Amino acid sequence: MKLRVFDNADYDTLINWIDSEKLNYQWGGPNFAFPLDHHQLSSHCAKPEVLPFILASGSQRVGYVELFRITESSFRICRVFVSNNFRGQGISKIMLTQLIELSRTRYFATQLSLAVFGHNRVARRCYEALGFKVTSRETGTRSYDGVVWELLRMEKRL
Repeated sequence: MKLRVFDNADYDTLINWIDSEKLNYQWGGPNFAFPLDHHQLSSHCAKPEVLPFILASGSQRVGYVELFRITESSFRICRVFVSNNFRGQGISKIMLTQLIELSRTRYFATQLSLAVFGHNRVARRCYEALGFKVTSRETGTRSYDGVVWELLRMEKRL
């Protein structure tokens, strides 16, 4: 499996993966309207601070992840997603391990951060296994369908 740059030929795959309003919010937060479309993706990916990647296994696309440049050496990991067909196989850890190495070697990152919803225990365990530590908790800033979702901020020094 290899992480590569996400481009417009990959848009339909991601659009098909994000197949519900709730999943759209979990993946993209308040930044994307459902249904996801080419215009939203191209506008987002055109931003110079957004560095999108797809994880491929041969010709199959299995996951998506972004680096978001905060400063010259600080990046946020965003929008981690694994296709339903590949969940439960450790794909997130493989994808994020490659992303962490890429952030260090290609972009010279010294710090990575991310945010994860508190109820997403599987993702949180994955991030913790990769060395991320919770630095803060936010309550009341995100909600879906009347339910408040706690947001955990995590960081890792490289």
